Amino acid sequence: MGEMNKNMIIWFAVSAVLMLALPWLAVTFVKGDAGMAVCFLLFFAVNPIYCVIAGTFAGKDMRQLWSLPFVSAALFLIGTWIFFDMGETAFILYAAVYLVLGIAAMLISKFIRMKTQR
Repeated sequence: MGEMNKNMIIWFAVSAVLMLALPWLAVTFVKGDAGMAVCFLLFFAVNPIYCVIAGTFAGKDMRQLWSLPFVSAALFLIGTWIFFDMGETAFILYAAVYLVLGIAAMLISKFIRMKTQR
């Protein structure tokens, strides 16, 4: 198995943990106002930062890793719909913002890489 395939598997596994396991942990083990605080932390800090980092990494090899921002956003949407409220349209907006952040980071990373290689 090639190095890039290993990287894809690792990044997809990290995406699954952050976008599926963390919401499940928040819903299952953190109750009341503390649970709401954890959700805010996930939605407004952890997930956007992860999407930017994943997008930046994907910009290193867009040919192989272009799907990483899409997978992260899709897993977020799946996770929130499963663990919070199925079909809630607000989560679509969050997923769209995460997707835009990931794609923007990927394109900026690719652009910077192209500029520095000249």
